[in-house]
Order: sequence, then C-alpha cells, then structure tokens
Amino acid sequence: MTTTIGFVLGTLEATPLEFWVAVSPGHVLRLDDVVEVQTSRPDGAGVVRFYGVVDYVRTMYEGAQFDTDTFLVKSGSLPANISYAAHVQVTRIEPEDYLPPQPGDPVELAVDENLKGALHFDGMEKRIPAGMMRNSFPAYLNFEFINGEKGAHINISGVSGVATKTSYALFLLHSIFNSAALGAQRANTKALIFNVKGEDLFFLDKSNRKLRAEDYANYQTLGVPVEPFNDVRFCAAPRKGSHDVDPHLDQRSDNISVYLWSIRELCRDRLFSFLFAGEDLERGNLGFLVAGVQEKLARLAEDNDRADKKANRQLGVRLDVEPFGALDKQEIETFRDLLEFLEDKLVENPDHSWLGRNAAATAEALIRRLWGIHNEMGHLIRGDLPREQLSKYHLDPLSDAHQLTIVDINKLGGKAQKFVVGVLLQKLFSEKEKRGQNPVVFIVLDELNKYAPREGRSPIKNLLVEIAERGRSLGIILIGAQQTASEVERRVVGQAAIRVVGRLDSAESERSEYNFLTGACRKRSLLLKSGSMFVHQPEVPAPLLINFPFPAYATRESEASLTEAEIAQLEDDLDRF
Repeated sequence: MTTTIGFVLGTLEATPLEFWVAVSPGHVLRLDDVVEVQTSRPDGAGVVRFYGVVDYVRTMYEGAQFDTDTFLVKSGSLPANISYAAHVQVTRIEPEDYLPPQPGDPVELAVDENLKGALHFDGMEKRIPAGMMRNSFPAYLNFEFINGEKGAHINISGVSGVATKTSYALFLLHSIFNSAALGAQRANTKALIFNVKGEDLFFLDKSNRKLRAEDYANYQTLGVPVEPFNDVRFCAAPRKGSHDVDPHLDQRSDNISVYLWSIRELCRDRLFSFLFAGEDLERGNLGFLVAGVQEKLARLAEDNDRADKKANRQLGVRLDVEPFGALDKQEIETFRDLLEFLEDKLVENPDHSWLGRNAAATAEALIRRLWGIHNEMGHLIRGDLPREQLSKYHLDPLSDAHQLTIVDINKLGGKAQKFVVGVLLQKLFSEKEKRGQNPVVFIVLDELNKYAPREGRSPIKNLLVEIAERGRSLGIILIGAQQTASEVERRVVGQAAIRVVGRLDSAESERSEYNFLTGACRKRSLLLKSGSMFVHQPEVPAPLLINFPFPAYATRESEASLTEAEIAQLEDDLDRF
C-alpha cells in the first residue's frame, strides 16, 4: 500500500500531458520518481488514472520577493513557508480520456504493477532487463523494437571513458542471450563484436573476481544470471613481419583464432574497394577507376577458378596471370605482387582494358594510395598459403558454431580497421540476403562516426546505411556507439529504435540528435557518472535514467578469475618448481 506524498498543485495549470505536485511536509519526491494520480471526471462518469515521471523539482520561499528576504526569513524577521514542488511528465492515461487532473488530487508513488503500467512494461510481451531505476526497480526494453519485429537497432552516445558505451552494449547482449524473450531462437542467435580498444574484451569468457555482494543482488533483481559469456570465439589479426601466422595479442594466447584473406578472395568477392577510405573516393574520378579495377580483378579470379576446376588443381589461393613487371612474374602471391601487377597495368605499361577512359593522373593516384597502405594490409592479405591451411583463417560469424565472435582490430591501422569491418559486414549482409531473417545477428561497433561519418561517401558507409535501413528485415541488428551522434550519418542513427545516452559534452548535448531528451535530461547528461545512462524507447514517452550492474564477466585481464583447469595447472607448475 502506498502513501500520499503530495497533491496536484492548484497555483500552476495542470494539463492531460503535464502537471505540478505540491510535496507534503516530511515526504520526498525526486527526479525520475514515477507517480500516479486518480481523478474523478467532472461529469461523474468514472475515474481517470494518470501516471508520469518527475522531470523537474524545485523549492522556494513563499512570500519572499527579494533575494535579501532569505536572510530575513532565516533570522525570523520575515515569516515564510517553503514550497516544495515537482513537475510531472505524463506517460500514460487510463482510460484515454484526455482531461486534466484536478487541483488537490492526491499523488502517490507508483510501485509494483502500477509502476510497470506507468512505463508500459506490462504491455511488453518480450522484454529484456535494461538496468535498475533510481527507485531500485528493474527497467525493461521491448525486445520487439530490437529484434526487427516492430523496430530494430540500438544507438549509444557518450564521451569516451565515462559513458561506458561498450560496457552497456555488453550488458544488453548478456541480458538478451539469457532472456526468455529469445525463446526457441536462443541457440541460433549470434553476435559479432569488434574490439577497437586494448584487449579488454578477450576475457569475456571468464568470471569477474571483483563482483561485490550488492552486485549479486542487482543481478538477482534483474533476473540475469551472474556468469560470463559462454561459447565465445576470439579472433585476432596476424602479427606483422612474420611468415608464420601468429595472433597479434599480448595478454592472451589460448583459444585464439587468426583471421586473414587470400588474394583470390579479395578479388573474387569484390573486396578491393574496401581498401580505400571515403575521402579517397571523393577525389576526381578515382571512385570510377576503383570500381572498374575491382570488376576486372573479379573476372580474373573467376577465370582462375574455372581454370583450376578444369585442370583439377587445388591451389585456390593464387592468381595466375600474364607476365608483368621487370621480372616477368606470372603469379600473384603477396599483396606487394598485387600492387606491382596493378602498377604495371595502370601506370608503367597502361592497358586500356584496365585503365578505361580514366586519365593517367587518376591511375597514379590509385597506385599511390595502394602503396600507402601496403604496410597496413600486407599481413592481412596473402596468397602464399595452401587452401587447406587458409581455411583455418576463414572468418564467417554466421556459419561459425560459436554464439559470440570477438574480432580484434585495435592493433591495426585506421584503413586496415575499416577494411576488416567493411569486409566482414559485407559478407554477413550478402549471406543474410540469401538465408533470410533467422538467425538474428547482433553487431556491436564502437566509433561509428569513423565508419559512417556524416560527410563523404565510402563502401563501408553505404553498407552501414543498408544495414540500418534493411537490416531489420534480414535479421541484422546494429548496436552502434560513438562519442558524438551529430557526426554520424543521420540515416544510421535515425533508424535506431532504442537510443541510449551516457555523459555528453556540453556542446554536443545541444545538437538536434538528442531532441528525444527533455531539457532537464540534457543538463543532467553533463553530470552522469560511469554506469548511468538515459534510455529512450518508442513505447515510453519519457527517457529513463538507469544504472546497469558491474559486469559479471571480466572486461580486463586484472578482473579475470582463474578456471578450475587453470588453477590445477598452476598447482602442478608450483609442485614441479
């Protein structure tokens, strides 16, 4: 049973969408509290219930006119009462009779079922925990606005380090994977996470040793198990300067897969354009030449495939071509060989079937850009490995048996990062077009402003726009994060049904991309602490402030607890020592 904490204020107007509450002495009403008001229709035809969220509170002396009256009141020379009032934004009216509450109507805190009704949680057939509200009740997201049934995609904004964007994305994934909302699709649902900072995500399969008792209580309240991610595949780029294919990681060496691409894959699958950043393709006719070269390489690779099949050869990783270069090479085995081949065809001995109607300066610009990324890309694109060995380095999140795939790109250069992200998303998108909506695949991508900037064009930006606009029907869900949503392509951010905001920069908070936040929320976003986020979803008219619990899984090496096998191995090592 709840207690009346105040009454609808009669000195300020009340409307069906907002009203003020005079808080009773001895009671407290805070920002983010959820309240309910019951009012009788003036014609006596029934009762209307209003539910809302407190978005503004204030106190003041009644009767004081001047600033110095404060001193007179404190000294007892001027009598005055303290007015404690709160503004409420209405979130639900039952039944939907849009008439205002009456002055003097009692106001109570909404709890239990009334709280769920006030925030439309009761109507969510599929819901996942989003975090804890200020009143210690769990908040939920409607999974139908995530998985594509009614809407799709999640976008998270906030300054680096404080907003904990990646941490909240991981918490949402953990909630989704362990939620009953997935139903029979739980076993088939997959996720692809690009690790862009450090090696912190390479310990998600281990428990967090720093969990406290209150963290366990929060997980219990949310209904989320306290356990690490299960069924995880960790993938890393090969180490530079080594003929052997070893993962370029420093903190972990077990259960790591290496990813790379063959020369033939690059050509046959039309991945050549992903070698160029957006600003490259905007200069002159370079974009047209890139498209033409990409098509010529694809046809060359297809001809090689047919020749190999006819001759029953099993190489499958080399492109046998006509002689090129000063040494009259006939095979392309390395990325450098590919660059020399293209330089011969486009610049040194121009072949108009490759150059087309493009000017020589355009061809020279293309070759310069390719040589500029040679050191970044040479270890990722190789043609000197046999097919049976190359298959070990094939990365396909959709066909992979693991539920969660972590792809490390933090040690790659900027253009190499864009290449890896673009190629994997392109392959995933193409496969989903063939297979349909199931299984659903979640993509977690931080620094979205780098891959889909507001200005310019590039293959990866076009792909992300396609995913944002068509991914819902294909079962591709983008969980994108960035420091500044104002610098991301509008069509990518605007398609996100769920918007999440951590601490913002003061200038960024005023941008139109955050119009879903109230004025008070924008101001508060400058003060949010780590672990606190504003969450906005279509069914709830007001943004909700939530806190998500400390991770149950390790997010850095120092948090990782040892497994039983590792403890046994350590004991054996100590005994031998």
